[in-house]
Amino acid sequence: MQLAAKFETDAMLTIKDLQTPLIGPVDLSLKSGHCAAISGPSGAGKSLLLRAISDLDENTGHVSLDGTTRDALPAPEWRRKVAYVPAESGWWAENVQDHFVETPNLAELLQAAALSNALSWQVSRLSTGERQRLALVRALQLNPDVLLLDEPTSALDPSSVARVEALLKARLEAGCAVLLVSHDPDQPSRLEAHRYYMNSGELFENPAPGAIQ
Repeated sequence: MQLAAKFETDAMLTIKDLQTPLIGPVDLSLKSGHCAAISGPSGAGKSLLLRAISDLDENTGHVSLDGTTRDALPAPEWRRKVAYVPAESGWWAENVQDHFVETPNLAELLQAAALSNALSWQVSRLSTGERQRLALVRALQLNPDVLLLDEPTSALDPSSVARVEALLKARLEAGCAVLLVSHDPDQPSRLEAHRYYMNSGELFENPAPGAIQ
């Protein structure tokens, strides 16, 4: 199995020699409208890779979006264009509504996530799955160019998984690129995702059949 080094001349997101004390170096590129899915055992570095791309952890290497390097953009602008949704999202206020700004697409996104009334709720009443879906809605409000998703459906029932995947497919059709970590062996196929496998901080392409998920 070879270290992943897949580059496209028309890539939207380009990553070269990305490295932290615990992962890498990682090379990866992702086109507009394309999805890539990363599997691998716990502790392999999957979440750390997403955090490094988002520049939340100290890292070295080259990361660019449509040819513009990450260092050329203010951090808030980079994180708006390359939106990261962790497995456990942050909730800092008592009411759900306080975590959202009003945007033209908010009501539509909440309806698509089956959470039309959620803005009137308190955070304390949210299930883990509801928090996951609301965190995704919060990211989608920004209309990002790239979505970095860490286990976005891990706590969801099948109908909610289908709703989330429908939202992701719509964003892919609109030209967004998606990089997600998933332990669902069938999810990459449903999203027509290119498969990667991560282990011991290294990223590999096309894991061999029977690789540990």
